[in-house]
Amino acid sequence: MLADLDLKDPVAVRRLFEAGAEACRDAACREGSIEIIGTPGRLIATGDLHDNPVHLARLVAAAGLDGDAPPPDGPHLTLHEIIHSDRLLNGMDFSYRALARVAALKAASPERVHPLLANHELAQLTGGAVIKDGVRCVDAFDDALDYQFDDDAPLVRKSIKRFIRSMPLALRCVTPRGDILCAHSLPGPAMMGRFDPTVLERELTEEDIAPRTGSAHMMVWGRKYDADQLEDLVERWGVNLFVLGHEHAPNGVHLVPPNAVVLNSDHERGVYLPIDLARKPLAAEAVAMVVRLSTG
Repeated sequence: MLADLDLKDPVAVRRLFEAGAEACRDAACREGSIEIIGTPGRLIATGDLHDNPVHLARLVAAAGLDGDAPPPDGPHLTLHEIIHSDRLLNGMDFSYRALARVAALKAASPERVHPLLANHELAQLTGGAVIKDGVRCVDAFDDALDYQFDDDAPLVRKSIKRFIRSMPLALRCVTPRGDILCAHSLPGPAMMGRFDPTVLERELTEEDIAPRTGSAHMMVWGRKYDADQLEDLVERWGVNLFVLGHEHAPNGVHLVPPNAVVLNSDHERGVYLPIDLARKPLAAEAVAMVVRLSTG
């Protein structure tokens, strides 16, 4: 399916993003700002992707979504931090193509594909400043849109923003052994006094995505969680396993005691975490269950 997408025609690309946005908003699993699934079922949980096309293809295949008619009862797949590649072309970032592929996947399988809001997507939505290795990521992304679509770039950009704005903030998996929350990140400990934990229970507002002050912004930008904070969120949300990204894990996976697992899916040691939702692992067990994306 993904190989047949026309990613150069502005009308076709806009349709992909609009269809993805509609699927996010109307998915039966959508409740408030998040999506919720239960058992029986399987999950392919991932970390930051950053426009790694080989790893995206392997994740799609692992979830059984690479055929023309994916079965409705196959594994669920989370995807986040999709854009802002390290591989630029003449200083331009063409990762809109990866985002369009994810929009197409969501439109085709709205109950199985879960594109989670992440800080780089939120920066692209709000025009925030993100700098990687001296590159202004939002500008490099916009430059590629202008180059590819010329006068149609503003309309494509608007459709991209609609898709990003529709993304769920997290995926909650309700299991017999306790709930899992897959999210890009969690608010840092110093943010907790300003963070509204009810943000998961309601639709996001413009205030929620405002830089530095919004609860959604805090959630996708947070780092350096500690045990006390994680236990606090266990009490508030009734979740006892967090599967996250955002922080760099050189080996692809990192345990934050007592109950958080950080995944990276973008670099040469990138991984994914397959979970049978009927047999939810402990965080330490999950670290040993990851699957390497690189075959080298």
